[in-house]
Amino acid sequence: MDFNMKKLASDAGIFFTRAVQFTEEKFGQAEKTELDANFENLLARADSTKNWTEKILRQTEVLLQPNPSARVEEFLYEKLDRKVPSRVTNGELLAQYMAEAASELGPTTPYGKTLIKVSEAEKRLGAAERDFIHAASINFLTPLRNFLEGDWKTISKERRLLQNRRLDLDVCKARLKKAKAAEAKAACEGDTVPDFQETRPRNYILSASASARYWDIWHLLFSLGNRPVTRIPSCLSQPCCAFCLFSVLPSPPRLWNDEVDKSEQELRVAQTEFDRQAEVTRLLLEGISSTHVNHLRCLQEFVESQTTYYAQCYRHMLDLQKQLGSSQGAIFPGTFVGTTEPASPPLSSTSPTTAAATMPMEPSVAGPAPPGEAALCLEEVAPPASGTRKARVLYDYEAADSSELALLADELITVYSLPGMDPDWLIGERGNKKGKVPVTYLELLS
Repeated sequence: MDFNMKKLASDAGIFFTRAVQFTEEKFGQAEKTELDANFENLLARADSTKNWTEKILRQTEVLLQPNPSARVEEFLYEKLDRKVPSRVTNGELLAQYMAEAASELGPTTPYGKTLIKVSEAEKRLGAAERDFIHAASINFLTPLRNFLEGDWKTISKERRLLQNRRLDLDVCKARLKKAKAAEAKAACEGDTVPDFQETRPRNYILSASASARYWDIWHLLFSLGNRPVTRIPSCLSQPCCAFCLFSVLPSPPRLWNDEVDKSEQELRVAQTEFDRQAEVTRLLLEGISSTHVNHLRCLQEFVESQTTYYAQCYRHMLDLQKQLGSSQGAIFPGTFVGTTEPASPPLSSTSPTTAAATMPMEPSVAGPAPPGEAALCLEEVAPPASGTRKARVLYDYEAADSSELALLADELITVYSLPGMDPDWLIGERGNKKGKVPVTYLELLS
């Protein structure tokens, strides 16, 4: 492998310089270039968008696939760029078990016939669930993943570059500040050689060889561009370490003039690169607004697909309940025949909010009507002297025949029970109209 040692050493030096600057900033020992308030708000908004997008994505995945093992399997298939195998839904699996049970227990028995009907409904529910999961994955989960794996990674990369440019800019500022301070100090001292007698012990005498060695080292370090010093170590006559020499040998003011010019040039370049990177990052952060608009559209599509799914489920279960009600009425006719005692409806103990949140249940379809009810003519029925109540309609109800009363949600009607009626039904009156109404569609008021 071909290594560029100069580039490697340069990158290592830049990394070390940035690390020193960052550490000094954390300890409050160095100045830090602050971004404007608008830029900081954009950064905070982007971070908040990223965090909440991750949480919504994870919880939506749990909603669509509650099984954690299945989610891990799908994740591995996705990372391996392989197609996820088809998996039956819980409803389809339940339908399969019910169909097998009916086949073994007897499909012609009442229990077997009911199992077959329920299995068909569960199969339809499983198919609806599969369609909902597929639509939600395409319209909602995929855009969220694309944002996290695409746009957000680009924003994070540019933010890291901006952080490095800021550290380089602050390093250049600190370097220029030190160079100007050293230039001013050197200008005050002039080009004269400092009097090292003040820094030496009283009994110390600088030998001629040591003096010669001092000036040879001074000229060598001057050619390397060393920084100025104000004293000479007392150990100069002895072998001295390079760090000690570099820390004390003086440099003339002319050298610091060049250092100031060089620092100013580096500062201008660093400032230009920082401004350019800040503008690029700002444009990406402002694009978060477009991301919100896109996620809003995806959220609306998710809600629509979820609404369609629950509407299909309700319709399938309503059809199943009607089938079971008719079959049970034929199998157990005595169960649905009212007694001669008046059937008073139970009091509603739930609040309007709780009752409105409950899905309406279709009343059981009665078998052969009892003799008293078969001869009942609603036009001739008079409400009892006592026992009438007010009821609020929870859901719209379409009358199946002329003996029933159509209902509209949130309207108030008068209801009462008659002897021999099915307990799932009441007589409802609205103005001059009268007819049977299902109890489950009403909230009885005190």
